[in-house]
Amino acid sequence: MDRRLRNRILLYLLLAGALAYVGIALSGRKPVAKISAVTPVRENLVQSIRSNGKVEPIEPFVMRAQLDTFVEKVHVKEGQPVKKGQLLLELNVKDALAQLSEAQAKLLRAQDDLRAAKAGGRTDDAARVAGDLAKMQAERDRLQKNHDALLRLIAQQAASQDELAANDLALMKAQAEVTRLAATKQEFDRGVKLDAGRAALQVQQAQHEVAALEDKTRNGRIVAPADGTLYSLPVKAGDYVKLGDLLAEMADLHKIRVRAFIDEPELGALEPNEPVIITWDALPNRSWAGKTEIIPKQVVARQARSVGELLCSVNNDKLELLPNINVNVRINSRERLGVLAVPRGAVQAQGGRRYVFVVKEKQLGVGKSRLEKREIHVGIADATSYEVVSGLQEGEMVALPGDVDLRDGMDVIVVNTEVANFEGRADG
Repeated sequence: MDRRLRNRILLYLLLAGALAYVGIALSGRKPVAKISAVTPVRENLVQSIRSNGKVEPIEPFVMRAQLDTFVEKVHVKEGQPVKKGQLLLELNVKDALAQLSEAQAKLLRAQDDLRAAKAGGRTDDAARVAGDLAKMQAERDRLQKNHDALLRLIAQQAASQDELAANDLALMKAQAEVTRLAATKQEFDRGVKLDAGRAALQVQQAQHEVAALEDKTRNGRIVAPADGTLYSLPVKAGDYVKLGDLLAEMADLHKIRVRAFIDEPELGALEPNEPVIITWDALPNRSWAGKTEIIPKQVVARQARSVGELLCSVNNDKLELLPNINVNVRINSRERLGVLAVPRGAVQAQGGRRYVFVVKEKQLGVGKSRLEKREIHVGIADATSYEVVSGLQEGEMVALPGDVDLRDGMDVIVVNTEVANFEGRADG
């Protein structure tokens, strides 16, 4: 083999090796990642707080049993509208009526005793005590006059000392009897005064007993205290009820409120007069408008949650919301108009900071772009978007998360682009 042919073969071998090296190098290079991206635009954002709540009437009327008895009649049905004074149900008050009759008779006797005590005692007893004393006083006075007359007669020698001694003995006995009868009358009068006080107390006690029993008999007729809707009637005819048992509940259901249970971290965003939307799973196509009224001043434990109880007024003109039902509550706490918004999925967080990957287009040739990790500052947020306060310009494209992990400086190919315009969607 001549020298020229050998050199040519060596040159071909070198070229083949070089081509093989380049092929191997190119075969080991990773393919460029394919991503989706979005161009944020300006829109209106509403930050909402979502929770659950319970409907309650603002001015409920609760009727309870005032005695242990049976329900005799029920004149209404649960859920029906009622008028003030309308008879709702009747309780059996026969025992109370019998007790009332006895108490009234007892009151009459006590009142009679009081009148007698105020008049100085029973007429016959008072007359006897006063008559005995007056009779003995008259006898004493007569004997005293005889004593004075006998002294004059003795001075004229017309009477004897024996006659005077006999009269004086009788006078002394009469005076002693007067003293005894006076003490008896004084004791009688003192007893009359004590009887008057005791009788007055007995009259007062009997009056209270009669009044209580009259209330019981009146409470046997349960009537509506105002116009409204009877939303709870847990008893039926024949039921036995005890003192304090619930008989009925009613209210004007045009005037209701919702007690919303707001989780502790969201309490700081609440203010009075913020718009509220109420929904109820039983009527999924209906919603009710309201507003916040009383902001929670404390946090309480509710099952596994720490919540504040927010009171919201709600329009219930059609009487569709019923007391004690569980509802869904959405509070539109903050609103921003025409702000630059970016989808929540495009925003990542690290160390308390938020950032996005901005697509820097047409830097690596046709179809290729490079990602730039950039910190942004956000404002309010709804269910799908963040408000961008700074760090991103209108018209810049932002990468969306997908099957690959995004990195700063990463080469990508954008295969799908969209505009983050959410007008017409429901506020979050």
